[in-house]
Amino acid sequence: MEPLRDVDPACIGAHALLARLGAGGMGQVYLARSPGGRLVAVKVIRDEIVGHPEALARFRREAETVRAVRSAYTANLIDASLAAAPFWLATEYVAGPTLAHAVAQRGALPADTCRRLFAALAEGLASVHAYGVTHRDFKPQNVILGAQGPQLIDFGIARGVGETALTQDGQAPGTPGYTAPEVLLGAEAGPAADVFALGASLAYAATGRPPFGTGVAATVSYRAVHEPVDVAGVEPGLAALIGACVAKDPAARPELSEVVARCAVRDALVDDPVYVGLGALGEAVPLHEMRTQGPGAVPYGYTPTAYAGATVPGPPAGRGGRRAAGWVAAGAALAVVGGVAVWQLLPVGGGGGGDGKGAGSSAQGPSGQASGAPSGQGSAAPSAGAQSPAGPPVFIRQTAPNLDDYNPIVKQCHNPVGEEPGLANFQTSVTTDGRDHLMELKPGQASIGYRLKYGVADAPPYYVAVVVKPQHEVDASGRSTAVTDNRQLGFVAKARDLYEGDETKWKFLTYPDDFSMELDGKRVPAPPLAQDPGGWTVVFRHAVSDTQHKSVVCDGFDSGPQKG
Repeated sequence: MEPLRDVDPACIGAHALLARLGAGGMGQVYLARSPGGRLVAVKVIRDEIVGHPEALARFRREAETVRAVRSAYTANLIDASLAAAPFWLATEYVAGPTLAHAVAQRGALPADTCRRLFAALAEGLASVHAYGVTHRDFKPQNVILGAQGPQLIDFGIARGVGETALTQDGQAPGTPGYTAPEVLLGAEAGPAADVFALGASLAYAATGRPPFGTGVAATVSYRAVHEPVDVAGVEPGLAALIGACVAKDPAARPELSEVVARCAVRDALVDDPVYVGLGALGEAVPLHEMRTQGPGAVPYGYTPTAYAGATVPGPPAGRGGRRAAGWVAAGAALAVVGGVAVWQLLPVGGGGGGDGKGAGSSAQGPSGQASGAPSGQGSAAPSAGAQSPAGPPVFIRQTAPNLDDYNPIVKQCHNPVGEEPGLANFQTSVTTDGRDHLMELKPGQASIGYRLKYGVADAPPYYVAVVVKPQHEVDASGRSTAVTDNRQLGFVAKARDLYEGDETKWKFLTYPDDFSMELDGKRVPAPPLAQDPGGWTVVFRHAVSDTQHKSVVCDGFDSGPQKG
């Protein structure tokens, strides 16, 4: 839970905001109070993906799923605005830590507690399946350990029977390590996939370790398909039940009713002293007074007329003009892997360069308020003052573990989303197929390019540093090590001003020629792709200085077998 920021509205609909609960690829989640004082969790879809039909369909599906599933193990839908922007939904707020947070703080849970939790979660999933819905992203982060029992959250990619899949570009739904093998291999996620995720989540609870180890997403997914789950040290009966749930063949997994029966619990989970103790890890609800936005302010998502006597959602003041102009941008289309370009949304201008912790972008691009002009017009210039007093960056340096990670199986980066004010259409190009716009590539090389689709008048410098990271860490000689959980920054190219020359013309870099890494006080040349076949991560970072930089677009490619 985080304090509200100045950019956050005072209210959403009729709900007064208290704090930030978190953010995801779809939107921001707030803690709020209803007019009658009830605590609610409000999810607001990001402005920059409002115009994306698939994103809206997924958001509406989540609302309808939560509305339809009336279970003791799910939070009820309280309110929603689904007809017009801004789109949001409010559900009951359940106090308590997530299972992921509880285990991270306290370590593995005792076998008896795990059995009680196993039975409760199996019963919860069964109640969801009874409505014809599969969760499709069950994991420890999506289980809240509430005082009345566990609650399942985040139905953003859930599906009902007969509904059309909404995943993008053939990407497998779910999270590596908890996604079932058949789903990773292209099959639909059915109820048996939720059973697999349940077993994997309980393996994590019982061991305190990721069920299929750590490393890049592709490595973890490979283990989920081909290797046994990690239950070393777990009580044999519990380990056997976990193993049954994570069977590679979905037909071999037990029904949820069988899982409950095999847990053979005799006591209520809420009476378990360990479970009760975990509740102390939850965050206290802020008690400060609700903010206002000045006299006559109306809640975000309501027109003044509607708020005066009705509850009909309407566009917020000052935003209709942008929508009418057609600048409701979606992270629509164009990142090039193997020669096909994709548009991303890149922050430009002020806001600083972050803290160097590597918050990257999802496929929709970073979050923030879109600003600029419709197609064919110049964007508004970014605000000044983005540069550090230390001067322009040269080669950015690592200041924290780099968590940017491209999964070649689902063709997507798994990492947080960077935030900066101001967005413009930014195009990236990553290709290893032997040819780019300017040159023939040699074996073991990659070409990486970027540009702005539309020009920006009188913009201050905005430095872009490109980072290329292999699956494995490297040593001081540039040779690959056995460490697959690569948290090194990666090989970097010299930062360049996005507005140097004509910002609408492509700027290209060649890997490995233009890249190196600072390690143990010296610069290590980048090795050819052949040294580490598999998934490589490509990140575009906004650099304020050599030590202040953050990811704004994450992409990647599968190098495959290389020659030479």
